[in-house]
Amino acid sequence: MLKVQPILPRFGAELSGVDISKPLSDADSRAILDAMAQWGVCVFRNTGLDDESHIAFSRIFGHIELAPLRGGARTRLNHRELFDASNLDADGNILTDPGMLLHKKGDGLWHSDSSFMEIRSSYALLLCHEAPKEGGETWFADTRSAYDDLPQAMKDRIEGLMGEHSLWESRRKGGVPLTDADVVERGLVRHPVVMEHKASGRKALYVGAHTRSIVGMGLEESRALIRDLVEFATQPQYVIKVKYAPGDLSIWDNLCTLHRGGDYDSLHDRRDMRRTTIRETYEAGQPEDPFARVLDFKLKTLEDA
Repeated sequence: MLKVQPILPRFGAELSGVDISKPLSDADSRAILDAMAQWGVCVFRNTGLDDESHIAFSRIFGHIELAPLRGGARTRLNHRELFDASNLDADGNILTDPGMLLHKKGDGLWHSDSSFMEIRSSYALLLCHEAPKEGGETWFADTRSAYDDLPQAMKDRIEGLMGEHSLWESRRKGGVPLTDADVVERGLVRHPVVMEHKASGRKALYVGAHTRSIVGMGLEESRALIRDLVEFATQPQYVIKVKYAPGDLSIWDNLCTLHRGGDYDSLHDRRDMRRTTIRETYEAGQPEDPFARVLDFKLKTLEDA
């Protein structure tokens, strides 16, 4: 039977009592999905998962995204269902490429995965294979409770607003040498600033490092509002951090959380993390790899930088 140990009163839980490395009963699968709907982030320790069982377990959450094939470049992992969230290159050595290191700095900012895509990602399942000696945790913030606690005047102000999102906005904020015009040229995707989280029926904020602007507002006013909302949602009472050991799995719902990677000595300590990512909705005929166009452009940009 699934056991649930909350981390904060309204957010985050450690789960145990179910062997997720083996096929699950319908009841256990439902209990895990219900726990995710309530807590937003759930953590299993010492799971015993390998690549294949990681993928198999992930299917209870929905349609798994495929990692993009990057111009025929070699990849470290053998399954396209796994995104490589490590600091390792295709040969398993610590990454030293300056362009990629600069690009990854954006992952240290508060964001929701793939908010820059029209077809958004919902759940993400991050499995630790190798952890650094210090740091390297993931920080998570509760955007449902943050919305609940907003002053009514702010709720009224942001109701019905649309945010414009771009991968390049978070890369610009992380230090990639891009202008605002560069970001706009690469295309913006619109999503509501306040969205209903379908799994729980609660409202959540949907802004983060990928959010460039608010439709109908000037850029400076937009940036100030986005900053204020992110700062409100990432106050200590809404935030947890997950420290990893090999075999630990964190699951989060991108539609009601923000997250960021914690600092560690990425030039000397190995951090081997592998992530499956679930599509918010899936219909037959949709592209299996909706990231390809964005990420191909990313590689060209990094070569130019």
